Amino acid sequence: MESHFYEENKLLVLKVINEIDECSAQKIRREADYEIKRYMPRKVVFDFDSVTFMDSAGIGLILGRYKFVNIIGGKLEVANLTQSVKRIFEMSGLLRLIPVTSL
Repeated sequence: MESHFYEENKLLVLKVINEIDECSAQKIRREADYEIKRYMPRKVVFDFDSVTFMDSAGIGLILGRYKFVNIIGGKLEVANLTQSVKRIFEMSGLLRLIPVTSL
């Protein structure tokens, strides 16, 4: 995962790379939580441009970060959903909860 923080608008972009399964979700969760605590952003955007596969562990990852960011008073959005990831977001109902943005 790559992260970029933009001080001017307190935006944290987390670019997820490759697959999101049970093993990778744990690592991404630790890294994302660290970056969110470190910067305390107003908005967090997960960029899925390079994600080739996501299972239910990815849904839990995103939902948990959504709750965490809301607790600190921020907003969470997703960007660049691949077709397969978008289908999972639609089936799980996450798209009704988390807005899609463009970067």
